[in-house]
Amino acid sequence: MFGDKGNSFLTSARLDSTDLQLMLDQTAGLWEEVREKRIFITGGTGFFGCWLMESFAWANQNLGLHASATMLTRDAAAFVRKAPHISADPSIHLLEGDVRNFSFPDGDYAYVIHAATEASLHQTENAPLEMMTTIVDGTRHILEFARVRGTRKLLLTSSGAVYGKQPSDLAHIPESYMGGPDSLHASSTYGECKRMAEQMCMLYATHSELECKIARCFAFVGPYLPLDTHFAIGNFIRDAIAGTTINIQGDGTPMRSYLYAADLAIWLWTMLFRAPSLRAYNVGSEEAVSILDLARETASVLRPDLSIRVDKQPTPDAPILRYVPATTCAREELGLRQHIDLREAIQRTAKWYGYE
Repeated sequence: MFGDKGNSFLTSARLDSTDLQLMLDQTAGLWEEVREKRIFITGGTGFFGCWLMESFAWANQNLGLHASATMLTRDAAAFVRKAPHISADPSIHLLEGDVRNFSFPDGDYAYVIHAATEASLHQTENAPLEMMTTIVDGTRHILEFARVRGTRKLLLTSSGAVYGKQPSDLAHIPESYMGGPDSLHASSTYGECKRMAEQMCMLYATHSELECKIARCFAFVGPYLPLDTHFAIGNFIRDAIAGTTINIQGDGTPMRSYLYAADLAIWLWTMLFRAPSLRAYNVGSEEAVSILDLARETASVLRPDLSIRVDKQPTPDAPILRYVPATTCAREELGLRQHIDLREAIQRTAKWYGYE
């Protein structure tokens, strides 16, 4: 169900079986090692986490793995309301607590996915210290959990923000790029903390048997993506569903790329199981598009007659702001690729939110 512009776009719908089966088809050969084992997931209530939890449940059921997953959440009741079909799965257990100090559940957990703390413009602007402690202290706590509970493989969902500002003349930023965020700028909090999280993973993996896999995630689209926050593609889909003018708050020139969430799930599960320890991989699409062209594409897919308003005029000769990954390493080393293009991704996302 979706509401008028300005309201939260909420749905408790299951993911489409086509998306879940695509994930399973592309990862089917990887799941056997999970049979009768336990996975611990942080950040399970967010965009990444919901896809991970639901795709895990799908693989577990269809492959008869008899595995289980424990999901850490700060508010179990809220998650039950948000995704009752996930929380009702008998293989999924909710653990209420804060990632920075939760009490370790008993037993061994062979796998950990640490996906807590997604990029949040509101938190960056209004509570940067909370963001810092959640990422840094939370990562330290989850690494201690992995050490104590005998974890074999841990996946950290890091971010392309660790590279800092992408040079305007670099079309696709590779893992070998040695730049970094401006440590004296408040907007760098997220990127700097993700760098620290990666560093902590390195230290723990170097001094233990734990394998730490690093996924540097860029921009995404798909079911569960909030349509009322700072994500441009979510806002554009919201406006198109509501039938109102698509509004671009800037000048429309920044370049972005968007990987569909089913592909995201494929990439993350593959990295957990197959990626070498302490090897960072970019996760995202290489299909760059300007924000203005993104708005046009969204309108073309959903409402071709919809108008687009651009608030600012481009500054002549100004460098183009880019946030687009190179994914050569993921493609060549792990055999990963993009299956769903941008138009189809927009259509599938809107359909999940109730738009036909």
